[in-house]
Amino acid sequence: MAGTAGTPGTPRVLRAMNDRAALDLLLEHGPLSRTRIGKLTGLSKPTASQLLARLEAAGLVLVTGTSEGRPGPNAQLYAVNPAAAYAAGLDVTPERILAAVADVTGRTVGEYELLTPGRRAGQTVVRQVTDALDGAVKAAGLVRADIQRLVIGTPGAFDPNTGRLRYASHLPGWHSPALLDELAAALPMPVEYENDVNLVAIAEQRLGAARGHEDFVLLWNEGGLGAALVLGGRLHRGWTGGAGEVGFLPVPGAPLVRHVTKANSGGYQELAGSQAIPKLARELGIQPLPTGPYAEVAAALVEQAADINAGAHRQLLETYATGLATGLASLVSVLDPELVVLSGASLTRGGEPLRTLVQAELEELAASRPRLVVGDVDEHPVLRGALESALAATRDEAFDTSR
Repeated sequence: MAGTAGTPGTPRVLRAMNDRAALDLLLEHGPLSRTRIGKLTGLSKPTASQLLARLEAAGLVLVTGTSEGRPGPNAQLYAVNPAAAYAAGLDVTPERILAAVADVTGRTVGEYELLTPGRRAGQTVVRQVTDALDGAVKAAGLVRADIQRLVIGTPGAFDPNTGRLRYASHLPGWHSPALLDELAAALPMPVEYENDVNLVAIAEQRLGAARGHEDFVLLWNEGGLGAALVLGGRLHRGWTGGAGEVGFLPVPGAPLVRHVTKANSGGYQELAGSQAIPKLARELGIQPLPTGPYAEVAAALVEQAADINAGAHRQLLETYATGLATGLASLVSVLDPELVVLSGASLTRGGEPLRTLVQAELEELAASRPRLVVGDVDEHPVLRGALESALAATRDEAFDTSR
């Protein structure tokens, strides 16, 4: 009978489709009774009972209790078994690696932060990745073999044609042509690599401000200025993985930057990136300036300007909004998205005052007028997107009962 499992229309495949529908409903709604699952799926009571018995035997669901006021077996509540599968995500920056493990329901069960100042003497990237992952796995009370899939988010993108990291010269140690092979040899689970801003878009599409939207642009400003493009519900990565590297975009109001990858900057980054905000604050005489890394200083200045929203602080917001809208006008003119999501601390901490100004400026600079919203996924959005991406593939595998 080998080879029949994937034949469309066979009883096995139809059962598997019903199984997946029920599991997705349990993920969406939480614990449900057999009767409720039957109503939501359209299955008869006997078929729903067989389905739940099958999923319980496979270790995919478990009984969590009974409905209040409805004793007896028919009132049993079923939920997805959190221990059915686990996935992990990593968020890599030059300064640190954040790692997290989530169970199949999406609940984070272990986290770990590995500081990576400079090149962290004597440590290879492979060692850093495995140490960060193992720290999160240990915090979850698991072992590395329990993890079904890992997604690693980095600045830039791994070129699918060469396997080398591009557009991220500031990430030391990640540019070896053998790196992906070395990581594959060191890790037992499938590993995927994704641009960090693309992962923020995944998080916003599944959990936040872009939920239910098929065509949107996410603009990110936190350290580097970048974008993610979601077209027809899918990420658009481009031929080399570099779609959305908008910091390199030449824009009016900024000097023309040549050899942008060597400079690791471009016109839009110079005009509206995080490093432009402290400079603008000094020019406007805003004192005292916060101290710390420039991205944190920029976010603090934007938040302060939005809170005060008058005088020099209002002028900072207006100038910053014009710079942001100048680059966004090019993006929306080409892509005509339904929605633009503003994300990253140098955007989200400007809140509604900044969003309103950017929206007004964009309406004067571009023919199409997408709605602008502030991102909702505030805590470690790159890491959350990595987990969501890893969980999607993990569920596809763990919930496939047709095999």
